[in-house]
Amino acid sequence: MRGRLLTVALVVVSSPAWAQNSLSLEGPGFEATGPSADLYGFVMADAGYNSGRIDPDWFDVVRPSKLPSGANEFGEDGRTWFSVRQTRFGIKAWQPTANHDIRGIFEFELFGTGVDAGQTTFRLRHAYLQYGKFGAGQYWSAFMDIDIFPDSVEYWGPNGMVFFRNRQVRYMPVMGKNHHVTISLEEPGASGDAGEYNEFLASRNGLSARFPVPDLAANYRYSDDWGYVQAAAILRRIQWDDTTDDAIDVSGSETGWGINLTTNVKFGPGTLKGGIVYGEGIENYFNDGGPDIAVLPNPIDPNDPSLPPGGALTVPVVGLSLFYDVVWNERFSSTFGFSSQDMDLDGSASLPATFENGQYALANLTYYPVKQLMTAVELQYGRRENFSDGWDYDAWRVQFTAKYRFSFKIGDRP
Repeated sequence: MRGRLLTVALVVVSSPAWAQNSLSLEGPGFEATGPSADLYGFVMADAGYNSGRIDPDWFDVVRPSKLPSGANEFGEDGRTWFSVRQTRFGIKAWQPTANHDIRGIFEFELFGTGVDAGQTTFRLRHAYLQYGKFGAGQYWSAFMDIDIFPDSVEYWGPNGMVFFRNRQVRYMPVMGKNHHVTISLEEPGASGDAGEYNEFLASRNGLSARFPVPDLAANYRYSDDWGYVQAAAILRRIQWDDTTDDAIDVSGSETGWGINLTTNVKFGPGTLKGGIVYGEGIENYFNDGGPDIAVLPNPIDPNDPSLPPGGALTVPVVGLSLFYDVVWNERFSSTFGFSSQDMDLDGSASLPATFENGQYALANLTYYPVKQLMTAVELQYGRRENFSDGWDYDAWRVQFTAKYRFSFKIGDRP
C-alpha cells in the first residue's frame, strides 16, 4: 500500500556566512553605547506540485505524520500550490545598563498552526527577554538544539529532531566561549497535539488533565574550533484525575523523560549536523510525531471498543537526524541528509491506523545571485508507517523558492 507525492516549489536557504542572521541573544554580541535594535526578516515565495496527497492543512510542508493513513484519505493524487507563509519579521533589541545588557527578541511569521493550521496568518515565534544569566518568555526549549537544523528550503524540517519553542524561565550559570550551561522551567502540556491523551480524557466523564509541576530541562555545550557537542535532558510529570463518585477510579500519572545528544562538526567544505534523542512521553517536543500518552486496553475485555480504556502509558520514542551543509563558494551551497522517528506503541490500545514511524530526507542546491537574494531547488522525501494495519506511504517532492532577506540596524552602535 504505497502512494507517491511529488512537489515543486521556489525557495531560499541561508548557507554562506554572510547570508545568515548571526546575532544571538545568548552570545557576547557587541558593546552598545545606548539603546539599539536590529530589524530583520525575509520575504519568501513558494510554489509547488504534489504528485501524491497530504493533509490539506499541511499542503506546503513534509510531515510524515500528516501523510495519508489509508488508501482513500485526502482525495486523489496531484496538487498544485502557492505559498508565502514562510515570510518572517523580527526585532532584536539591546539596552545597556550598569551591570548587564537587557536583551529582547520579538519575532513572527505567517505560517498558521493549531487552530490556524493551513492558513496564512500572523504566528508568534519568539517573545523573550534576557538580563545577564536570566531569561524569560517564549524561546527555544533548553531540551532542543536549533543548530542541527539543516539549511533546507522545506519549512517544517527533520521529523526526528527535538524542535519546540516553549514558554519558560531559564538560568544560564555558565556562558563562556567553550562551555555553556542552560537550565529551564518550561510550560507543561504546551503542545496542542495530545492525541490519544485527549481521547483518554474524553472517554470518561469527570476525567481531567493536570500538570502539577513545570517541565525541567537542561543542556550543556562544549564548543571548539572543530564544532561542538551538546547533551540535553528533560523531566516532566503528566497526571489525570478521576472525579466521578463510583467504584472505579482510573486516576493516574506518568513521568516523561528524555536525553538529546547533538553536534556540529566542521568536515571538508561544510558542516556535519547530527542528533539522537531517546525518551518516553516527550513526543510534543519533537518536530513531528504522535502523542506523549497512549491508552491501555480495558482489563475486562481488551477487544471491546465500547469499554473505556484501562489507563494510559508514556510512549517510548527514538529520533535520529543527520545532515551535511556544504558551502561550495559565495554563490552556491547544498544540503543533504536523513531523519527518522520511531515510536513504540506495542502494549497500547492504539488504533491500527495510528501513526507510529516516520522518515524524512532531502537534497538541495541553492544559488545566491546577490547576498540578499536566494533561490534553490530541493528534492524531498517523506514516509509514514502505521501501527498495525500494514499501511505505509512514500512521499516525493521537488521544491523551488525565492527569498529576499533584509536587516536594518538602528540606535547607538559602536
